[in-house]
Amino acid sequence: MVKRIGDLLRNAVPSGSVRFEALPEEQQALLLLRDYEQSGQGWFWSTDARGLVTYVSESVATAFGCSRQDLLGQSFHALFSIDREDGEDSSRTLPLILSAAKSFSDLAVKPARGGAEVCWTITGRPQFDGGRNFVGYRGNGVDATERLRNARDASRLAMFDSLTGLANRHRMEQRLVNMLRVFATTQRSCAVILIDLDRFKQVNDTLGHPAGDELLKQVAQRLQQVCDKGYDIGRLGGDEFQVILPDVDDRGKLGELAKRIISILSQPYTVDGSRCVIGASIGIAVAPFDGATSEALIRGADLALYAAKGSGRGRFRFYSSELHQSAEKRRRMEEDLRDALVQNQISLRYQPLVSARSGTVIGVEALMRWSHPEFGDISPAIFIPIAEESNLIIALGEWALRQACSEVVAWPGEIRVAVNVSPAQFGSTNFVGNVANALAHSGLAPDRLEIELTESIFVNDDETTDLTFAALKKLGVRLALDDFGTGYSSLGYLKKAPFDKIKIDKGFIRDVTVPGSRNPAIITAIVSLAKALDMVTTAEGIEARDELDLMRELGVDQIQGYIYSAAREGAEVAEALATGAWVIAPIGPAKQRAERRTVLRKIGVIHEDHRYEVTMRNMSRTGAGIEGLINVPVGTQFVCDFGEGQLVVARVRRSDGSAQGLEFENPLVDDGAGGLCTRHRVAPYVLAAMGMPSGVNHGAIVALNNIGHMSMPRFGAVDTSKAIRAA
Repeated sequence: MVKRIGDLLRNAVPSGSVRFEALPEEQQALLLLRDYEQSGQGWFWSTDARGLVTYVSESVATAFGCSRQDLLGQSFHALFSIDREDGEDSSRTLPLILSAAKSFSDLAVKPARGGAEVCWTITGRPQFDGGRNFVGYRGNGVDATERLRNARDASRLAMFDSLTGLANRHRMEQRLVNMLRVFATTQRSCAVILIDLDRFKQVNDTLGHPAGDELLKQVAQRLQQVCDKGYDIGRLGGDEFQVILPDVDDRGKLGELAKRIISILSQPYTVDGSRCVIGASIGIAVAPFDGATSEALIRGADLALYAAKGSGRGRFRFYSSELHQSAEKRRRMEEDLRDALVQNQISLRYQPLVSARSGTVIGVEALMRWSHPEFGDISPAIFIPIAEESNLIIALGEWALRQACSEVVAWPGEIRVAVNVSPAQFGSTNFVGNVANALAHSGLAPDRLEIELTESIFVNDDETTDLTFAALKKLGVRLALDDFGTGYSSLGYLKKAPFDKIKIDKGFIRDVTVPGSRNPAIITAIVSLAKALDMVTTAEGIEARDELDLMRELGVDQIQGYIYSAAREGAEVAEALATGAWVIAPIGPAKQRAERRTVLRKIGVIHEDHRYEVTMRNMSRTGAGIEGLINVPVGTQFVCDFGEGQLVVARVRRSDGSAQGLEFENPLVDDGAGGLCTRHRVAPYVLAAMGMPSGVNHGAIVALNNIGHMSMPRFGAVDTSKAIRAA
């Protein structure tokens, strides 16, 4: 039947000059169908019950680059394939559609192999004989190449960022929603990283928005370089970016990636011939631990990002339930900080700078302290970033400068004082004038004042920076480059910037005595460079004797750190200087060891089929000290439950009365907030399967496996809650 229709279509024009309207109605219809085919606007096709092509228009054969005869008898689904949008569900295949023997319409297809770059939309209708047996398909198709291309271009504009070419917010939201829906059924994990650029506004303000756009393009390129191909990267708008990482829940791996991102985004950029430097802060949340929905996961990552920016920027944070309370506390501190100066809550402490050779104090660094009436002493690492975001940093900096000069001038001797100056304060129009006024009002000799600047002052790399340097040197003050080596400045700046001192960042001190560390070689290079440029070197954060000995061996001039002294009140410093030369003997552990933090909080430990409540007093990457159990033999194995699915196997290495020292089977990892966390967590659905409610401290799987076989508790317990309340 189909072959007959095809023949009729090809032979529909009769010989002679018979008028169209004089032809039989059936022949008129066939002529119209033939004209429609030849116009290129559409074509026809048919198959038998096996799906083999029985008829197809000549225009389709032309698109395939062959004759009609070559296509007849071939499998229809072998000739065509569904033309999918990027990311479309791949479960809907052409063989599956044809096997259903149901009508379909507007299905976008393209040649399955070779042929022209053409797309069609096809419609198909199943055909049945008198006995209702399926005998094949008849259908038609329309060339939709241009229409689909235009639609996809429009779709791309709607789904991708026109500036960077990355996915936009809408597409990233869709990807995350779809991914979490699929992953929930297969119990897979998914991580989200939110990235916010630090100091990007300064680039826009100083170099203009076109330069800012170019910088965003370079940021996008760097993100694509540092992230694996399987990750989704998007720009959410402004200077905020997002990375979605399927099947990743290893917080050690996530932390390392976050550090790499921060590092690569903090390297200098060249934009329209100008050199500029920005930074990045990162928040991380992982499903299903931190939320099972897109909204919950993004909210957690955003809260972690807020905490990262609040703790000093250039850092990363993992989400934890404690961040909700911390965010509220931080908002309260931002409000209270505005009145802190007026209410005399801000004061200065002074940490000695000691000669590496003689142990004599040759200077001090002024450090701000905030005594909050409710929260107590607040670290500068917390309130300085708040001051920067709330535009209070310049006022605080000017106060610290005046206060330090006034206090130090009254001390015995000629000791120097170093005062930290923020990039915002350094870049203010009246900065040099404020320094001159502080010196004049206090009477402090200019060479006794040392201005400490971080490498981020080079963010704009403009003439104003050089003019400010020249004006400060004309005043006679000394200049120190703080946190040297953290990635912002280049060696070229040391040639033209008139620094008198380089302070070696404490990041190079950490692990400096560990065998195989490259830090000693880096410090040696810094010391050699400083001596060649006639600059003094100071090593920060020295705490152990082996670190001090190595600094002396490497030729560092000055030492700053707890091995000599913490920051002291001004009156204490004045009293120490009253006797003449102030010499301090080093006091500290013999060797550098894994940093042990005081924590003092309740955790659970599981042994056999019992869970005990104990107090954790301190912890490091490799172990912890607990208190609350008695009669615990050395070698006993516990599972420590830190809450929120964090479980770690530990063995007792020391036991003394009610106190035990534990060694972890797997080291903890950096949580981005100066604390530690487990590399992996037990997923909520696993805990639920074990009959354990979420949101509370959980026991270990090993303990639950023994339910129904409970034995007597092996260890006695003592109450340590009073110690926690007292602390």
